[in-house]
Amino acid sequence: MSEIKKFAVIGGGSWATAITKMLCNNVTELTWYMRNEGAIEHIKEFKHNPNYLSSVEFDTKKLILTSDINEAVNNADYIIFAIPSAFLDAELKNLTASLENKVIFSAIKGIVPETSLIVGEHFHYTYDIPYYNIGVITGPCHAEEVALERLSYLTIACGDPAKAKIVAKNLSSNYIKTKITDDIIGTEYAAMLKNIYAIAAGIAHGLGYGDNFQSVLMSNGIREMKKFIRKVHKMKRNINDSAYLGDLLVTGYSVFSRNRMFGNMIGKGYTVKSAMMEMSMVSEGYYATKSAYKLNQTYGAKTPIIDAVYAILYEGQNAKKTFKALTDKLD
Repeated sequence: MSEIKKFAVIGGGSWATAITKMLCNNVTELTWYMRNEGAIEHIKEFKHNPNYLSSVEFDTKKLILTSDINEAVNNADYIIFAIPSAFLDAELKNLTASLENKVIFSAIKGIVPETSLIVGEHFHYTYDIPYYNIGVITGPCHAEEVALERLSYLTIACGDPAKAKIVAKNLSSNYIKTKITDDIIGTEYAAMLKNIYAIAAGIAHGLGYGDNFQSVLMSNGIREMKKFIRKVHKMKRNINDSAYLGDLLVTGYSVFSRNRMFGNMIGKGYTVKSAMMEMSMVSEGYYATKSAYKLNQTYGAKTPIIDAVYAILYEGQNAKKTFKALTDKLD
């Protein structure tokens, strides 16, 4: 299999911008789709995204910028989706180009609300994409640190290791290290679940809990994640690997974490609506909380942290009282 492949990035946000930056280190031509035509014209003229990670400068000679998702799909062998999961289904409604024989990689950390499936499963069951043509790009990695060219690590998951290696090679650089795995389902569920635990960490911080409690919360979070993923997709995996534990820690503790920021606002007394209006970026964990809670009605894993976050966000339960009850369930 030739390693010279054509890539397309679907999305205009911070993670899409970061992935485009990573790919531009290695590829000679890259198609970048975003809906915002004003942003496209700005990038063409000024070489940076005006809305996200504006410090990143692009070599526009390498970029085919388009607001037509079909052009992007037709141009590429490998398509990387990096848009919020809540908007994926609506975006794909505009797609008329065929995905047959395309390799689909998801950099989306969430569940598609319309189908209650993680993104890889959504493409498999809705668009008949075989699992050997589906992959996942996960952390631990924040887009903001990619923009600053700080050393970061990515995990690339795919049922076909040759395809995982192609994506890994094209994302790698002197500040991006990559590893591959065949745990497509587990890494994608972990990427979704860690956002919920980051909201929990933010709520705890907003309520005034300190580092001692945060450490217990994260310790329980990784064990809860293990139980949930084992119910969904049982296979041999080390939950302490960076794709699971590492991604959880960086999302739970980092100042760049949108989900922690959202949770912090909730803990300080913001309503869900007011917290969302205050933030300029989407909190994937908000949508993931509902999906994970509903899914677990079938799986039956013991998930007190997810249950607590769901009660606060969707049932209007008092955050202080709910977390006081949660503290008695953790160890």
